[in-house]
Formats: sequence, structure tokens, C-alpha cells
Amino acid sequence: MKVFENYHPIVLFIYFISVLVIAMFETNPVILGLTLLGGVLFALLLVEKKRFVKDLVMILPFMLLVALTNPLFSHNGVTPLFFLNGNAVTLEAILYGIDIAAMIMAVIYWFKCYQEVFGSDKFLYLFGKIIPKVALVISMTLRFIPLLRRQYKKIADAQKCLGMYEDKSIIDKAKVVMKNVSILITWSLENSVDTSMSMKARGYGIKGRTNYHNFKIHKMDKILLIITLLMDVTVFTGMITGNTTFWFYPEITAIKTTPLAFTSYLAHAVLSFTPFIIELKENLKWKYYVWKI
Repeated sequence: MKVFENYHPIVLFIYFISVLVIAMFETNPVILGLTLLGGVLFALLLVEKKRFVKDLVMILPFMLLVALTNPLFSHNGVTPLFFLNGNAVTLEAILYGIDIAAMIMAVIYWFKCYQEVFGSDKFLYLFGKIIPKVALVISMTLRFIPLLRRQYKKIADAQKCLGMYEDKSIIDKAKVVMKNVSILITWSLENSVDTSMSMKARGYGIKGRTNYHNFKIHKMDKILLIITLLMDVTVFTGMITGNTTFWFYPEITAIKTTPLAFTSYLAHAVLSFTPFIIELKENLKWKYYVWKI
């Protein structure tokens, strides 16, 4: 059950843009930590547990690689820990690498959450009239990877039913996988042609074409929009005034503890954890009603 996806597309788009912009342009560890934690918790409620663990196992080694690569190429900083091939590996470079890895991981998880709650119909509703062709291409691209994943699973299951995986030879298994990929590519090309012909037959992008949608702004949409805008103003005020500024080079600066800095951290915490709280509340309510039956 995904409750957050029921909000109006405009409200959802403004929310996700706000979180992603702050995550990509802020290096403060407190703000990045809140962004990452909020995205991970929200994703934990949206996706299946097995898929969540599988994605985490794939993401963590990449993030570790990013964190370890920065000190090897960047030798800035005033606190050398040791020397490697005559180059200093500094504390500042290591911590900055960890910070960048946290930022990338936060962006990845928030994009995962966006993908789960912001379907292609919402994206076409927002941009279909303004940039119809670009909106269609972007919409198809965003749904392409999960669509291919589901289709590959169907192909693999069909091959198992035919006994294609019974041979334990690695070479034979590789051949089966290559065959599945070939089938998947053929299917994707046929699907692309069918989609383009279908959209053309329906007059997509033609001037004056009307579009049906069932999106209406309700009271909860207005509340979420007001919360998002208020938190944005507070966080961006802290960023513009330098109260959330944090530097790693040439030396690590202290995390500011001014009243405006604390207010900005609190506002960003509210912004980051709002979807998780909404989703958790509805999940607990649903389980409570099921338990009472």
C-alpha cells in the first residue's frame, strides 16, 4: 500500500525537487545524513524487503568505492594520515569522499522513491501539454528499467518451466542467460514500435488534443504543499545566509550551531521524514483495522 502516491502530481513533483536539490547542493553532514536516512526509511516502506536488501547490497560496494577513490586522487587537506606513492592521504579527503558517497546514495534512494510513487501518468499530466514529445520520452525512460526487470523475470520463469536451467554447467547457464537477454531486447524493440504507433494513432502531441485526468487538489495536498514550501524557505534561508555552510578543504570546519542553523536542520528533518511518517501512519492504521476484523 502506497499512500504517498495519492497526493496531487504537482505537490509530489515540488516535494521531490525540493529534497533532491538540497541533497545535491549541500555538503553539510547533518543535512546529508537526514536526507539519506529519510530516503532509506521511505524506500523501506515502499519496496519489497527482498528487493530492498538486494538493492542495498548492490549500492553499498559502489558507495565504498566512491569514498575510497577520492583520497587517492585528491590530496588536499592539512591533516595527512599516511603517504601512498609519495602522495599524502589526508583526513579531509577521506571524509569528503564519505560525504560525496552519502550524497550519491541519498539521491539514488530518493529517485527510487520518486519512481515508486510518481508514475508515468503523473509526469505526462504535468508536462504532456508543455513538451509532449520530451515528456513521453522521459516517461518511457523512467519506466524502462523496472519494465525490463519484470519482463526478464517472466522470460526466465518461462525458460525454467521448459527445463532450460536443469544443466548445472556454467557455460550452459551463460548461454541461457544470453538467450534470455536476446529475447528481452527483441521484446523491447517490438514494444517500442507498438507504443509509438499507439501514441500516433491516438493523436498524442497534436494541437488541441484533450487529455483526461482524475487529479484533483484536496485538503491534504494543500497541507503537504504548505509544509514543503515552509521547510524549503527555512532551509534555503540557512543555506543562503551561510548558517549551514560546511567545508572540508583546506581544513574541516565546525558544524554551525546558531539558532538559524538549528532551525534549518529541524526544517530539513521535517521535510525528509514527512513521507515516511505519512506512509508509516497509514500502514499502522491498516494493520490495526485488519487486526480488529
